[in-house]
Amino acid sequence: MSGSNSFNRAAVPAPLPVPAEAGEPVAMTVHSLPRPQAKGQADAPGSDAQRRRTHAGRWKMFGVLAVCASPVIASYTAYFVVRPEGRTNYSGLIAPARPAPAALPLTTLDGRRVDMASLKGQWLLVTVGDAACDTACEKRLYLQRQLREMTGRERDRIDKLWLVTNDAPLRPELRAALAAAPATQVLRVPRDALAAWLEPAAGSSLEQHLYIVDPLGGWMMRAPSDPEPARLKKDLERLLRASAGWDRAGR
Repeated sequence: MSGSNSFNRAAVPAPLPVPAEAGEPVAMTVHSLPRPQAKGQADAPGSDAQRRRTHAGRWKMFGVLAVCASPVIASYTAYFVVRPEGRTNYSGLIAPARPAPAALPLTTLDGRRVDMASLKGQWLLVTVGDAACDTACEKRLYLQRQLREMTGRERDRIDKLWLVTNDAPLRPELRAALAAAPATQVLRVPRDALAAWLEPAAGSSLEQHLYIVDPLGGWMMRAPSDPEPARLKKDLERLLRASAGWDRAGR
């Protein structure tokens, strides 16, 4: 054919030489990424950098704990160091409260026996004195009445009790004043028997104080002799707030 003669074989490139390894399969080489050896080696356990980091972390932790604990530390410092005298009560606190002896020989003015348990259930404001009741005694009885009235609507939770330490009769006018509403309960008790329960402050006598007895029958507070009524009222109000629900109003 004429066309076959026109084909130029020289224009066809010669085949590429086949390498000697052509019969073998082609292998692929995978190269892994380099590791950050420098940083890793610096943080190795036991290294200086690791020790510094641990030390710094501990200080940060202590700092956080100090910030959280600072209010508690401040309150303890203020109470025990700055203001060691910072109690809030004006009267002397008897701790633990001293229970009244069950066999305390209480009697009415006409001689009838009274069980101490019958006085429980309310707060008692207690005064002590002999039947003659001098001017100081009358002043304490008046303070006792005023304190109860000053507590306002809480006054029905408080009873007034005068413990007479001898067998002499009371003056008719004094007896009438004590019977006026709200009446003061008057009971007799031998002074030596009473002294086994109530106790005056050093340098004072049993008759010079007003005593506060809780609803369970425990003597728990002693007012100073010749007390300031306003400060004593605050003590009484705190006690009434703290004991809401475990005494009963009225008797």
